[in-house]
Amino acid sequence: MVTVLYAGTDEGVVTIRSSGGGWEASRPALAAWEICGVAAQPSYPNVVFAATRGDGVWRSQDCGESWQKPSYGKRAPGKVRCVTPDPTDERTLYAGAEPIDVFVSHDAGTTWECLDSLWDEPFVGSVVYPVAVVEPHVRDIAVDPTDSNVMYAALQVGYMLKTTDGGRTWKLLNKNVDADVHTIRLNPRDPSNVLIATGGHDARLGKAPGKALYRSADGGETWQPMAAGFQQEYSVPLEIDQANPRVAFAGLANGTPGSWKRPTGAEGILVRTTDGGETWHEVDTGLPKGSAPMAIGIAFDPADSRNVYAALHDGHLIASHDGGDSWKQLEVRVPRPNSLKCVRV
Repeated sequence: MVTVLYAGTDEGVVTIRSSGGGWEASRPALAAWEICGVAAQPSYPNVVFAATRGDGVWRSQDCGESWQKPSYGKRAPGKVRCVTPDPTDERTLYAGAEPIDVFVSHDAGTTWECLDSLWDEPFVGSVVYPVAVVEPHVRDIAVDPTDSNVMYAALQVGYMLKTTDGGRTWKLLNKNVDADVHTIRLNPRDPSNVLIATGGHDARLGKAPGKALYRSADGGETWQPMAAGFQQEYSVPLEIDQANPRVAFAGLANGTPGSWKRPTGAEGILVRTTDGGETWHEVDTGLPKGSAPMAIGIAFDPADSRNVYAALHDGHLIASHDGGDSWKQLEVRVPRPNSLKCVRV
């Protein structure tokens, strides 16, 4: 079997393959577009979806060799910030859009329906994003692997929404948690256990009890801070080991991306929990202390979760083959990445 990494970047999708003990990266596909997210399922590793910020969801059925837009000429999302497969149905996809909307497709992206009920929650209309070139949007979507009627949607600087009836009605989740939710991950064995990564918006304002990471044991009704002992208060990537959900990795940084041009950069670290989020520890990636780039994407190998990969915001990729104890830099580099997925083919 060959390991394949899909990197969604500011300049298209890059497919990276293990080859002869090394790695080979393709030229970026869909290079005209910022790719905010990529999605693939281990059971169908040849099929990958790309969320473009302007031209909807594209699909490849040959491991990134060629790409098509299945919804061409039909009503569909335009600026797509995330794409999430239903873990129980390989043909069902959810797309989070800019401005705020959630779309669902039941035919692998050929046709889409907008879940307009999202706007029945009055709070949605009040969300304002503080950057002029970016509209309020859905940053991430997570679907319960045991009940696809249960779904979470992260609103950038707008907390989270949850549905338990397939999107007919929604509830705002905003109790004692940062408003700037970037990533939502559910424990596959107990989906009421939810971990999230945030941008630390409310932490910097002194309005939230934690920093970048939070967890809930009751499906988002209440939240507790995680990893608050680190000085870093910004996070994007958060991934749970599907084979052992007590293990998860997250990338942390100081300040928002606009501040990373300072001499010390993002001051990024990679952290790991082995007890479901109770405690977190920094892992030694071998990167310079105090000036390391931010990890933007993290991916577990679905065939062997001891293999963990991370894409850094400077375009480098690092890998661990012992569950995160030691790391090495891969001999490939990509344009500024936004997400990372791993499959075996």
